[in-house]
Order: sequence, then structure tokens, then C-alpha cells
Amino acid sequence: MSLKDIANKVGVSTALVSYVLNNQKEGRIRKEVAQKIRDTAKQLNYRANLTARSLKTNKTFTIGLVVADISNPFFSALARIIEDAADRENYTVIFGSSDESLKKSAKLIETFLDRQVDGLIISPPENSEQQVESLMKENFPFVLIDRYFPGLRTNYVAIDNHQAAHEAVKHFIEKGRKKIGMITYRSSIFTISERTRGYQTALEEAGVSFEKKWLKELNAEDFGNSIKRAIEELVKRPGGIDALLFGSNTLAIAGLKHLNTLGIKVPRELAIISFDETEAFDLFYAPITFIKQPLQEMGEIATRILLQHICKKGEFTQLNIPAKLISRESTA
Repeated sequence: MSLKDIANKVGVSTALVSYVLNNQKEGRIRKEVAQKIRDTAKQLNYRANLTARSLKTNKTFTIGLVVADISNPFFSALARIIEDAADRENYTVIFGSSDESLKKSAKLIETFLDRQVDGLIISPPENSEQQVESLMKENFPFVLIDRYFPGLRTNYVAIDNHQAAHEAVKHFIEKGRKKIGMITYRSSIFTISERTRGYQTALEEAGVSFEKKWLKELNAEDFGNSIKRAIEELVKRPGGIDALLFGSNTLAIAGLKHLNTLGIKVPRELAIISFDETEAFDLFYAPITFIKQPLQEMGEIATRILLQHICKKGEFTQLNIPAKLISRESTA
């Protein structure tokens, strides 16, 4: 079935049919005519010849999205936002999860390039600078999201992680907490290190002594076991903490489970703040105060930047958006 068959049945030109079915702005086309064209295409089981379209436009109208862990609510929500934003511009998103693996990330990028995607949105794993530099050398359109490398001149959209952690610690101090601990990942990812730096800077500025034993950096591959030991060292030993900042929602969920088994009362004995939100925080008897990342804004801006660069019209963009502290019962 061709565009000409649809045009003949509706009684319009082939160009008009193409214009409508390619979802271009219809301008002065009457709505009823446009709808009749779509209805007729559906009745005749018309499918667009995407291969021919890509040859004509030199585009496949697809975007590759590489996230760190699609099972994490943060990344699954971000993927949905990007998918919706791309769809509004008639682009399809295909995505994969690197699982924080350098090898898997490289394989996904290579697969997407083989499929001739028009551009990439990437949340890069640790030590993936060479993968990013390779894309830069090829002048291939891409945007980093949530994570970036300050030494590389790339497009990126992220939050100001230093400011966010600083604000969390400041909130603890305003609530009268003085012995503030942090559980985070041991990682060279700039996002993670900036959160740790914000935590330490806020303590220093408030004149609160930083105790090295209050900062627990865990291996991402084995945090499930090590987080139990870390929490017990923080809250059970003499001189234990009275406030705890979790560097991610996954760490927080695992930590809250163990705190429950220890009988630690939140917030009476221990105030808690976590990066990123998750529905699980609402199920805890003291809903958790969290640092809310502006996912909608991040996803939409990253998509817009990428599409502009695909069309060779984009400005070079490096954007750090402020996060927002949502205060709830865990720091009351």
C-alpha cells in the first residue's frame, strides 16, 4: 500500500498525504481532511517506509539512551521523561542499561551506532572517559545526563550535587544535629565525589568537626553486605551519630531495613536524608526527607539539546540545575 493509494481514495495529492502522515505541522490543512487521511491509512494498513525516509532525510529519527541501571526508580523515571519528550518531536527512543559496567556500556553504544541512531543520551559509568572522547572525535551528537566529566568539554545536564549535599547537612544542623554521618559509594564518578565534598564543606562552614569514621564509602558491587556493618559502626558504637545522609535511594532503602532490625527510632535517635525519591520512602513509618532531583526538567532539556545538535543548530551546553530538599518526618 502506497501514499498514492491513500491519496486516490481520499481525493487529495500524494504530497498532502505525506505531509500529514509524517506528523508535520498541518498549518492550513482542515482538521477533518487530516483525520480522514489518517483513518484511510489505517484502513489500508499503510506502514511508512522508514528506510526510504532515512535515505531521503539522512536520519533514522531514533535516539539511543544508555542509563546506569534501569531498575533504579531514578533512571526508569528519567527514561520515561526522555521517551515522552522525544516522541513529541517524532523521535523513537531505544535504551539499554549499562549496569555500571564499562564493557556493557561500550557494547550498547556500539550497538546503537550500528543501528544508526541520530544521537545518544548517556549516563556514563565510572572510568568511561575514553568512550566519551571517542564520540567527541567522531563529532557524533550526544548529551551526558546526571553524570559528566569536568575535564571533558561535552554537553551535559545534571544537578549541582555539591550544593544539594551542602543543603542537606545544613538542614540537619538547623534541626540541632551535630554528629552527622554519610553513607555513599566508593567511586571516582564526579556526581558521587561532589556529594561527599558538599557534605564535608557544610560541616566545615558550620564549625562542626568532621570525624573520618562518620563517612562510610562502600563498594557498589557489595554494598548489600557492607551497609549493615557501616550502620552498626555509625550508630551502635560510643559517640555514634545522630543524623545520616544517604548518597542514593538504593543505599537508603537497604539502610532503612537494617535500622529497623536494630530498633533505631527515626527521627528521635537518628535523623535521615537521602538523595533521590522513591515510593518506598512513603512506606517507612517516618517518611524520609529527600533531595529531589528535577527529573522532568533534566530529561526534557537533555532531549532538546540533543535534537538541536542533530540538526546542527545547537549551542554547546553544560548545565547544573539546583536540586530541592523535601523536608518530611525523618528530620522533624
